Amino acid sequence: MPSIGEFFGTWALDPWALALALLFGGLYATGVIRLRGEWPWHRTLLFGVLGLGSYLTVAFGFLGVNAESLRWAFAVKLALLLFLVPLLLALGKPVALASAAIAPGPARDRLVSWARWPMRFFGNAVVAPLVGLAFFAGLLTPIAGTIRMNGAAEAALTLAVPLLGLLLVLPITEAGARATSALIVLEILFAFIELLADAIPGILLRLSETVLDGAGVVPGIHPGWFPNPLRDQQLAGDWLWFIAEISDLPILVLMFLRFARTDKRERAQIDELSDEEMDALSQAHLRRFSSSESGAND
Repeated sequence: MPSIGEFFGTWALDPWALALALLFGGLYATGVIRLRGEWPWHRTLLFGVLGLGSYLTVAFGFLGVNAESLRWAFAVKLALLLFLVPLLLALGKPVALASAAIAPGPARDRLVSWARWPMRFFGNAVVAPLVGLAFFAGLLTPIAGTIRMNGAAEAALTLAVPLLGLLLVLPITEAGARATSALIVLEILFAFIELLADAIPGILLRLSETVLDGAGVVPGIHPGWFPNPLRDQQLAGDWLWFIAEISDLPILVLMFLRFARTDKRERAQIDELSDEEMDALSQAHLRRFSSSESGAND
């Protein structure tokens, strides 16, 4: 493993990552300016410093520089770009900012229409666990070695993975989407399944006795601490397992908080009903239950 000084002292400019950060930062700043001081300053700070700052640190720092040479650096980079960076960006509430900054009209309607399908698909409680599992399962195949040692493909991942992570996390962190408490409980159940599933690729990388990506050592002069290919793969499995499990915990916390707010809102709505409205609601529920039961018997 590198020394602390070497880890924090290794930097190189990634122009594609810089372009994406400037695009995100520019769009966010435009929205803040349009609201003329009405947007919470701490949201801007979270988005710019924690969100974009973490993205540039991963892309420019040791992990980005050595992603081609080291399997564990490549795996850690992908895990942080998929799990940590999108979560920190989402703390800035970019969807809420866009909704507040863009005036109602055809342009806003088009943006909402374009964003609705991917947000619903990737934010689905069934789809989200499978996306992370399928994505990191690629590290168990020669595809990982091919992409890792191809500069253009690796750069494309640096741009695409945070976008994928945002599609997974924004439906959870943005408060605009309404859901029933029963649906949120189902989402929490699938989140626990994801917590277990995300560990599978890391465990398999750690336990395998052969190098799965089919790539050897990258040619060139390397420091003495560089691991051999098998040890490199084992370290990748250790780090991937650890980051995937730790990163799921904040999502679970957010889901529990969302459930608490939704349950409180539903109880308040029930408390506001009159006795007559409660009786009508109970009768309607009993009629639906009776009709479904009779249909099953038929």
